[in-house]
Amino acid sequence: MSRRFGLRSVLCAIVLDVVCVVGAMAIANCLRRTLPYGAVPYNPLYPESLPPVHILAAVATLWIVNALMLSLYDPQKTYKAVDEYQTLALTVGCFAVAVAGTLYFTYRQTSRLFVVYALGFTWLSTAAWRAGVRLVTRASHHGRTQVVSRVLIAGAGDVGQRVSAMIEEYHWAGLELVGYLDDDPSKHDNGLPVLGTLDDVERVVQQYAVDDVVLALPQRAYERVNQTVARLHKLPVHVRIVPDYFSLALYRATVDDFGGIPMINLRDPALTPYQRLAKRVMDLVVGGLLTVAALPLMAVIAIAIKLGSPGPVLFRQQRAGQNGKPFEMLKFRSMIDGADVLQDAVCQVDEEGHVIHKQADDPRVTRVGHLIRRFSLDELPQFFNVLRGDMSLVGPRPEMPWLVEKYEPWQHKRFAVPQGLTGWWQVNGRSDKLMHLHTDEDLYYIQNYSLWLDLYILLKTPWVALRGKGAY
Repeated sequence: MSRRFGLRSVLCAIVLDVVCVVGAMAIANCLRRTLPYGAVPYNPLYPESLPPVHILAAVATLWIVNALMLSLYDPQKTYKAVDEYQTLALTVGCFAVAVAGTLYFTYRQTSRLFVVYALGFTWLSTAAWRAGVRLVTRASHHGRTQVVSRVLIAGAGDVGQRVSAMIEEYHWAGLELVGYLDDDPSKHDNGLPVLGTLDDVERVVQQYAVDDVVLALPQRAYERVNQTVARLHKLPVHVRIVPDYFSLALYRATVDDFGGIPMINLRDPALTPYQRLAKRVMDLVVGGLLTVAALPLMAVIAIAIKLGSPGPVLFRQQRAGQNGKPFEMLKFRSMIDGADVLQDAVCQVDEEGHVIHKQADDPRVTRVGHLIRRFSLDELPQFFNVLRGDMSLVGPRPEMPWLVEKYEPWQHKRFAVPQGLTGWWQVNGRSDKLMHLHTDEDLYYIQNYSLWLDLYILLKTPWVALRGKGAY
């Protein structure tokens, strides 16, 4: 986007958010006085009134500071909805802590219920206007979309086409792709022509009123980058470079300051420290509650297993966890005792050489095992693995070491995050998808990770488990 549009948008967003914050406090003040819940008799020593103007100004300032620190108004980012609301939720949380501390030291007679109302309406109102803007913007996409930035891509090869696809995702935000430049005029993509060679960049920029030029050249053509940038030096356009790292980067790339030198990090962690902390907190809180709720059912299953066939109740097996680190995974025993030594007898290899290690009619499964495997009840003891930190509630499924040895190099990317009790592939096919296919689902989860995606998978898992489809 253009810098002018970005600055204007930031200022509008700040004003709207401040109005929402102050308005939420006014609404909270009315509700505190009118709603019966929590009402208290009037006390002249602790009057129920809106905090004074200087406190309101301080609270508004706290919001702006928190939002700026957490990059809520970053004009260089065009957020997807899930990313924007995740950042907004974090901002509201930090804002709540800051407000509570400020009121404690300045205006302690403020009702706690008033603060809860105010924070609740702050979240609702700030989220509501953002949703409204998105709806209006997307609606205008079907009519006359306001073009904010006209983009020209230098390079119509694989890198350029990937950039084109990314730009199309944000077309609703006013990005318009006018075409490509390439030394091979026969190339084209998405119906857009090659408007000339790299030597024609000045003419094309002026002729098509281009705002942004994206250099998406392959590694072998990098000597043309300096030439193209030099030609654009005198023109009022933004020039951006997309390195040809797509074939090298495993998860995502970031620009790091390495000894004062900007460098591209191709092995940035799949999860940020904040995401790992939030994921672990959710594992402990939600996992702890689910463990307590499941204890009676686990007791019944344990008795049924003990009465149904000889052998231990729990099955302990080595699995590969995060970064391939082995750990002992717990399951209810659903097969005859010693079934693991018969694994080679049931494994099959398809025509393409892919290993099929699960069958719907596995003869080793007991009668009780068929029932608990159908509804994934054999995996309930893994709540203890989650609480212990070996696993997460959501993530790629922990794999058996002998299967990991058969992985192709690209499949090892699935170990970049904590392995999970449930995951994206489990709610999209379960055992019906072979190992080499569910790895694609795992990588999709890693590349699109968010706390909201974890919550979505957790909410969908019970329905998938009750259907029993693909479980054997």
